[in-house]
Amino acid sequence: MPIYEYLCGICDTKFELSRPVTEALQPATCPSGHEGARKLFSAFMTFSKGANGVLTAVSGGGGGCSSCGDHNCSSCGSSL
Repeated sequence: MPIYEYLCGICDTKFELSRPVTEALQPATCPSGHEGARKLFSAFMTFSKGANGVLTAVSGGGGGCSSCGDHNCSSCGSSL
């Protein structure tokens, strides 16, 4: 089952749920028990390690750093 990210509009808690695809867009209940949390758009980036040991982004793998979305981890200081 896929894992989806949700955000509670009452307590601003961000959480993940494993749900069937058919339930992905249905509102969820946050860990604090508040109903009506909405699904977030999730982006990820995929890397491949070459024969020389250098990591390179795989085309079509998603959208950049999780902390800044700048597509260049050196620009925000995130480490892989």
